[in-house]
Amino acid sequence: MTELSKVRADKWLWSVRLFKTRTLAKTAIEQGKVRIRGQRIKPSRDVLINDVIRVQVGWDEREITVLGLIEKRVSAAIAQTLYEESEESIARREKAAELRKLNRGADILMDHKPNKKERRKIHRFKRIGADNDN
Repeated sequence: MTELSKVRADKWLWSVRLFKTRTLAKTAIEQGKVRIRGQRIKPSRDVLINDVIRVQVGWDEREITVLGLIEKRVSAAIAQTLYEESEESIARREKAAELRKLNRGADILMDHKPNKKERRKIHRFKRIGADNDN
């Protein structure tokens, strides 16, 4: 097996299991959700060792450093050894997850579509809550 010096970005993101399919990785790159050194990239851009990649997957944004290159998908245990997520990134993701968890209770659940009067109450309630945040 030869040592790789560079790998396509879409292949690498898929191989280390940040995306379920290579197509999803390619789509995320094209939508600007993947940046290397702060720059938007193309799917064919080569990933090099020590590159700092910022990847938005779902609600979470990760900042990872490339430690190893691979072209084929491997087990999750091996894939996690090929990159390292920064401490700040982990803290940001945990804080965002906690906020999402706390905000779940703020949604108003109804068994029917709100009528005009109920919509006004909802808007008034949300506007008052937003004013208290400032």
